[in-house]
Amino acid sequence: MCASIAVSGYVVLALLAERASGTPFHELVRQRVCRPAGMHDTEFLRSDEVPGRAALGYLATDGLRTNVLHLPVRGSGDGGIYSTAADIHAMWTALFAGQIVSPGWVVEMVRPRSDVPSESMRYGLGFWLHESRDAVMLEGSDAGVSFRTVHDRVERLTHTVLSNTTSGAWPITLHLEELLTP
Repeated sequence: MCASIAVSGYVVLALLAERASGTPFHELVRQRVCRPAGMHDTEFLRSDEVPGRAALGYLATDGLRTNVLHLPVRGSGDGGIYSTAADIHAMWTALFAGQIVSPGWVVEMVRPRSDVPSESMRYGLGFWLHESRDAVMLEGSDAGVSFRTVHDRVERLTHTVLSNTTSGAWPITLHLEELLTP
């Protein structure tokens, strides 16, 4: 497993069903997103009991202090799930194949709902959308973690950056955007 990621997209996929079914959020994400997508290395771990394969989050790049006392012990709907780049790729594949929600819902979720000029992006239902391309994004950060994944359906290209520092993902993400944007 890699670093904890702060992502809100899982929330859109699970919150309504959580309220309707009474199933705890962590289990609902596991049932409705992770299992159908084959995300075997994705889990809401306790930050005070991370297994050896999971990266600790660090407050600074010198790695002297972890984020354990800065975040909830177990992540929830605002992020804090531990995952890998391979599992995130599996999530994109499953989502657009209609394995997580119906194809009709996928279309609705990635339809632009609002423009966010300050970010040079648009927003759908739980997903950031590229300003001019058919690319869908999830991103987030918190104390000791940053994450961004971009899935361009037309180019059939996905890139995911996970970091165990608050701002570590952004320089790499910006460089990838420069290299991969036509």
